[in-house]
This record gives sequence, structure tokens and C-alpha cells, in this order.
Amino acid sequence: MKISAILLMTLFPALAPAAYGQIEKTNPVWITDVIIISPEKLNHIDKGSVLIKDGRIVSVERNPRAKKPAGAAVFSGHGEYLIPGLIDSHVHLASVPGMPSGLSTDEKKIVNEYFQQLPRSYLYFGYTTLVDLAVVDQQVLDDFRQAPLHPDLYDCAGSLPIANGYPMSFAPPAVRFKSFPNFIYDARQADHIPPEYKPEEHTPAADVARVKSAGGVCVKTYFERGFASDKNLPVMTADTLAQIRKAASDNGLVLMIHANGFEAQKFAVNGNVDVIAHGMWKWGEFNAKPALPDQIKQLLDQIVARRIGYQPTIQVLYGETAYFDPEYLKMKAVTKVAPKEMVEWFQSPAGKWFGKEVNEDNEPDAAFVGEYEQGPFRRVRQVVAYLASKDANFLFGTDTPSSPTYGNLPGLNGYMEMKQLLKAGMSLEQIFKAATISNAREFKLESQVGSIEPGKVANLVLMKQSPLETVDAYDRITMVWVHGKAISRDSLAADANK
Repeated sequence: MKISAILLMTLFPALAPAAYGQIEKTNPVWITDVIIISPEKLNHIDKGSVLIKDGRIVSVERNPRAKKPAGAAVFSGHGEYLIPGLIDSHVHLASVPGMPSGLSTDEKKIVNEYFQQLPRSYLYFGYTTLVDLAVVDQQVLDDFRQAPLHPDLYDCAGSLPIANGYPMSFAPPAVRFKSFPNFIYDARQADHIPPEYKPEEHTPAADVARVKSAGGVCVKTYFERGFASDKNLPVMTADTLAQIRKAASDNGLVLMIHANGFEAQKFAVNGNVDVIAHGMWKWGEFNAKPALPDQIKQLLDQIVARRIGYQPTIQVLYGETAYFDPEYLKMKAVTKVAPKEMVEWFQSPAGKWFGKEVNEDNEPDAAFVGEYEQGPFRRVRQVVAYLASKDANFLFGTDTPSSPTYGNLPGLNGYMEMKQLLKAGMSLEQIFKAATISNAREFKLESQVGSIEPGKVANLVLMKQSPLETVDAYDRITMVWVHGKAISRDSLAADANK
């Protein structure tokens, strides 16, 4: 057994996942009496055992009578279901859901407690690997990685917006260029770019090189004309995207693009991106069409044929309507992922601030939510249903939090996204693969995570129900392993021992 372990570690070297640091040498652990569900062997779901040592999977036995290796400690799963740790490939860790800028002293205390709980909240719902798509505060990510318990964390470093475009446009002109140091210089806007920023230092090649040197595994860029009354933001040209594509390929990085509409996703497909980081809730001239137009079907067929990664991110929309759902903050799961003081603040008049901004016309709650249901919710579900029928390359990502809404709480948002995907037409198998092996393959992490196989990192989740039988299984977790360390789910809750 010792020789086998040494060979496995040689064949599967550590990828330096910006994760757990040095793994303490431990005695092997024999996880037994579990039903093993791994995405590469869904036709071979059996009761068996898994041997882990020094943070890695050493062997997988799909035989209930397999004998415990000598010297291994035994962990009995009591017939529960063992799956690979889940992967959310679209998060924004430095953004705090539901909190405004200009915090008071008490509000800053709440935010500090939130950040301390943040890694545990993702683990509570089984997320053992995350990808942060746009690093805006490196210290938050550094602190996350230093937490005693945390998911493995990868990132795209600083994202590549076009100068003064989305999301730079949210920041005041005086600070936006410092906040987005990888912006792409646009000669058309030379008069609106501070003179200290030189064009040659902000080419696609220069920006991507900075992403690579910062340890990024992906490049994130945007095609977004804006929202509501502000729909005239600058967007990049096809030539600029082609330059980003080449630079990303030359550096071995995954190219992702924020694109949530028909025009934007057509631009993304023509630009040969790897991942479209949103569902299509804007159909442009076809918005009012009740059925999926042929023009959109043709584009979706290209996405399927080219195996472009697709993140529906339906919870982005629900996050904005949560303020008009009186049951949302009453969910028991909210208190498991958000500190008590934060939940209480959300329930206060001050905590409703973002809901007022979203519904600035003060429409009745039912009418406001109804417009979402008949508009963007309907459209994105139709697109997901079509892609699901074609077995598209779905990737699981939540965009948590997509905006300063308390409707996008970490960990819980993933579970709710899965429920939305099921409602939209994805099968339980498609959801399971999207959150495990498909994400691992797309982000070139397949040798490390995404399935239960010898040599891979021992990131595992034990649950009472099969995720192939019910989506509720993702909220019936009992144990999580991160690099071989077993953690009781109950101990991860924000209200644990309180």
C-alpha cells in the first residue's frame, strides 16, 4: 500500500491550487459503507469504500466486502452517498451581499463577521473548490486562503473591462482606473482616460500577461452595453476580443466573458471564447417573443457544437427579487450561512435599501416579480431548456453575489441555483456533472478534483440522499472532507455553538 501511494503521488503531482498549503501527514482513513457516486462512472454506482491518506485519494473499492487496509482508521458512512466536492466556478468573494458602501462602525463589524464565516458557508453546502472571476481586493482572497477551514480557491486575477465600460462604469471616474488595473485601453476614449495610463501598458497582451503573472487560471472580460436607462456603455470590438483570445491561448488560460444577452453571446461565440459566464435573459429585438426564436436556436446550436462552457446563473435574477419574497429571510438555511447580526440587519428598514433601488418605481411586489417571471426568468429558462435538450457543456457557477443583494448568500445561493436549473429543464445528472467533472475539465483541474479517483485531492461530500434522485440531496449533507480533513456539516454553520 505504501508503494502504491508513492506511485500515485508521483503520477499526480500537486497543482499548487492556491489552497490548503502544507498537508499534515496523517494515518490513512478508510471511508466505508458508502454509496459512491462519481461523474465518470455513473453507470457503476455501488456501495464501497475509499482510502485517503495525506490529503489524497489512494484507492476506490466498489465492493462492499473489500477489506480495510492494515493501520487505517475507519469512518463508516452508514450507507449514505459519497460524491466529489462541488465546484462553483463563478464567485466574487470580496463583494458582500446586502451591504451598502459607507458602512457605520456596527455595519463594519457585521461585515468582518461575514468574512470570517464566508469559507465555512461554502463548505456547508459542499463547495470545496471555487473560482473567483474578478479579483478586486486581493487581501480578501489571501485571508480566505488562510482561514483554518476553506475551499480550494482559484481566480482570474484582475478582469479585463474595456476602458470606462462595464463594470468600471459603477466606480467614480477618479478611482475606476485604479480599481481595474487590467482595463483595456480604447483609443476611441483617449480623452476620458487619465494621461498616466499608457496605451502600450493596457493592450490585451499586456493585461493577460499580468493575469498570468498573478497566478490566474482564467481571463475574464465583458460585453455589456448597460442596464435600465444606462444602455450606452462602451463595448470592445471584435478585433480586441480576438487579441484577448490569442493572448489567453498563448498563456494557457481559460477565456471567460460576461455576456447575458443575444447580441453579447453571439459576439462571444464569434470570438471563440471558452466560457459564457451568464444565461441569456436579454433577447434584444426578440424580447417579447413567447417562443424561442430560430435565430437564437441557431446560436445555441453553435454553443453546443463548439462545446463552449455555459453558466446559466439564474439565481442572479432571483437575487434581485428576494426583497419581494417575504419567505426568503425566514429560510432556516439563511442562518446557517450568514451571521445572526447580519440577518437581523437585513430584516431592518435599513437592510431593505437595495430592494428600493431595484424597484425604484415602487411597484407592488407581485407586479414587480411578475414582470421578472414573464420577462428575463422566462427567457433564460427557455434557453436553458433548449441547451439541456442538446446536452450542452453546462458549467456550474452562481455569480455570488451578483449585486449587493441579500438574495445571493454564499453556499445557499448554489443550492438555490441548482433548484432553478432543475426547474428550467436541466436533469439531475446534468447538474451533478456541471458542478463536478465538467467544471474540473474546463478549468484544467481534472487531475486534481471533480471525481472520486485515485490520486485526486480528497475533497468529498457525504449526503443522506442521492443527488441523482433529488436536488434536495444538496441540502442533506452530513460530512465534508477538504484535503482529507473530515468536517461535520453542523460545525460549519454560522449559528453553530450559538
